[in-house]
Amino acid sequence: MPGIAEAIRAASIPIVKTAMLSRALAGVRNRTLIVNLPGSPKAVGESLDTIVSVLPHALDLLADSVTDG
Repeated sequence: MPGIAEAIRAASIPIVKTAMLSRALAGVRNRTLIVNLPGSPKAVGESLDTIVSVLPHALDLLADSVTDG
């Protein structure tokens, strides 16, 4: 799920220029979506604001890929 990390990074750059250096990652392990978030509470909130609207669809895709084999 590299698009999630890319979206977080892209949304963060206008706020903090050094966000482009972020080691943000998102991926899937078994049935779990894993998204690492920045270290500061403010940045966590901003990052979640960026991705919260797509999480239901991402989880649906994950569920479909698990049930389809």
